Amino acid sequence: MAISAELEAKILRYHHVEKWRVGTIARQLNVHHSVVTRVLTQAGIPKAQFTTRESIVAPFMGFIIETLEKYPSLTASRLYDMVRQRGYKGGVDHFRYVISLKRPRPYAEAYLRLRTLPGEQAQVDWGHFGHLEIGNAKRPLMAFVMVLSYSRKIFLQFYLDARMANFLRGHEAAFNAWHGVPRVLLYDNLKSAVLERRGDAVRFNPVLLEFAAHYRFEPRPVAVARGNEKGRVERSIRYVRDNFFAAREWKNIEDLNHQAIAWCDRQTADRLCPEDKTQTVGDVFKQEQSTLIRLPDNPYPTHDREEVRIGKTPYARFDLNDYSVPHTHVRCTVTVCATLSNVSILDGANIIATHKRSFDKGKQIEDESHLQTLAAIKKQSRQHRGQDRLTHAAPDSFTLLIQAAERGYKIGSIVSQLLRLLDDYGASELNMAVKMALSKGAPHPNAVRISLEKQREARQVPPPIGIDLPDDKRVRELIIHPHSLESYDQLHTHLENKKDDN
Repeated sequence: MAISAELEAKILRYHHVEKWRVGTIARQLNVHHSVVTRVLTQAGIPKAQFTTRESIVAPFMGFIIETLEKYPSLTASRLYDMVRQRGYKGGVDHFRYVISLKRPRPYAEAYLRLRTLPGEQAQVDWGHFGHLEIGNAKRPLMAFVMVLSYSRKIFLQFYLDARMANFLRGHEAAFNAWHGVPRVLLYDNLKSAVLERRGDAVRFNPVLLEFAAHYRFEPRPVAVARGNEKGRVERSIRYVRDNFFAAREWKNIEDLNHQAIAWCDRQTADRLCPEDKTQTVGDVFKQEQSTLIRLPDNPYPTHDREEVRIGKTPYARFDLNDYSVPHTHVRCTVTVCATLSNVSILDGANIIATHKRSFDKGKQIEDESHLQTLAAIKKQSRQHRGQDRLTHAAPDSFTLLIQAAERGYKIGSIVSQLLRLLDDYGASELNMAVKMALSKGAPHPNAVRISLEKQREARQVPPPIGIDLPDDKRVRELIIHPHSLESYDQLHTHLENKKDDN
């Protein structure tokens, strides 16, 4: 920065006459301190030498460095407590700053580029793509992604959860799409793959091991905190998120999966293969396909399987919904086997119910035959209860019912009519009327009704008022005591006397 001769003269005068320091001159003249230093140096005045005092942390620096070399992740707060016990009097903020400068830094690790042989390896992972609302249910939308490490061929399929059944369905669909199986499948530490891990000791999910034995591939988990070992599938999930799922319109999950298959077969296959830029992924996959393991003749059962206890109502609770079963299986334990489209309920090896699967929440999926059979049983039970009540109140009615059945009459209708007559006339009168009907060879409610009417007329009492009472025994057997009507007679006499007086 060029300055005027006048400003240069001021700087020299303030330095020699007023004895101002460099910083004071710079602040008062509104120039940078380097300008003042340059002017003084050009004038033959040596640059001021500043003496630095020893830091308050310096006596403890050897202990701090030794401790950090032994425990590089030890926190500054813990180190501060340790040096305070050893006589350090400084504040914690400056101490934290010193520790940040002295803490050993980890070396940046360099990675080898991993190369695989054709058909040797594939990488598997789940990707979360938000939630999907189906009726009252809010279900996670999960993307199953498998990518061949050599050709970078991608398989993509969406499911409504990441449970074991869908995990296996994704594998099976990928193998069928590629018409073969890779020799090794790499997994992150998913619970569907790895149940427990202690260092290099791994306990695999037994279902996955059984599935792997069926398709003859080796399941292999990547090392802990080694994302580079399965970087191909992680990059593929980002590729799916940015190039397939973003701004895509779809009607339902079936439509989304249909579009995903088309995308894998076209767009992803037309991109250049990272291993050989002269060929597309689709071309390299055609070469790799012949090296894959041949599919077994029979598929592995990938359905959901769950033991369910049936309560007092004939429904099996499965995946947030209730599915009807025959009433004969209440208070029993059954097995629910479900695909993505159907739910089958088994008692041992016998299928007792089949329903279309619902992904809603709180729905009752019913088979009409189950309900109709239960309703018929309940109706028959009500009829039996009515017969028991009738025969206990009027014992001769049992003989009437037998003779009515021999003549082909509808027993249910006869029982209902006799029960109404029982409510209207009482047990003793009904039993007497039944005897009279039997003596006349007429085992029918009409004959009983005629006998009851004759008995009523003979006693010169009004006909009974029909009242529909509930089936509750406590209500039907309730005894009501009538109130005395003498007060009404007295009131009538008083009104008559008053009329005569007028």
